[in-house]
Amino acid sequence: MKSSVDAIKELRDLTCSSVAHCKKALEEAEGDIKQAVILLRKQGLEIAAKKQGRVVKEGRVECYIHHGNKIGVLLEVDCESDFVAGNDEFIKFTKDLAMQIAATNPEYIKKEDVPEEALKHEKNKEDYYKNNCLLEQVFVKDPSLTIKDYLGSIVAKIGENVVIRRFIRYKIGE
Repeated sequence: MKSSVDAIKELRDLTCSSVAHCKKALEEAEGDIKQAVILLRKQGLEIAAKKQGRVVKEGRVECYIHHGNKIGVLLEVDCESDFVAGNDEFIKFTKDLAMQIAATNPEYIKKEDVPEEALKHEKNKEDYYKNNCLLEQVFVKDPSLTIKDYLGSIVAKIGENVVIRRFIRYKIGE
C-alpha cells in the first residue's frame, strides 16, 4: 500500500521519526496510523536494546525548578557524543525527564534498581513499578507513552545509546 504524504506527515508529527521510517511503518500497517505508531515504538525499543552496550561518556546535567521554587530536580542523562548532548531533541528529552521527576517523584530509574526489601509487602509489584520506577511511569506530557517508550524513540531518532544515569529531587520540608 502506498502511503499518502498527509499520513506520513501526521505520523512524523506524532512520533518524531524520520520520513523513511514513517513511510515504511505506514506501509507495514496498511495505512493505519495507530498501528504504525505502535510499530515505530517497538522499533525504537529494539534499536535502543541493540545500543545498550555502547559506552556513554558525554551527556547533560539538567535542572528543573517547579513554579514557586518548592520542588527542584537535578538529573544526569548520558550519551555517546558531545554533538548529541547539544542536540535540541536530546535537550528537550532531558528537560521533559526533569519535569517528570518533579511531578511524579519516582524513587528508582528502572525495575532492576528496586531492592527485594521494598517489594516484600507489596501486593501488586507491577503497580509499584509504575508508581516508583521512572522508566515504567506514564509520561505526564503524553499519557500514551511510558518514559521507556520515550527513551526508545530518542535513541532511535538520534542513533546513539542514551542512559538515564541518576537524579535527585528536592522538595521543601522533605
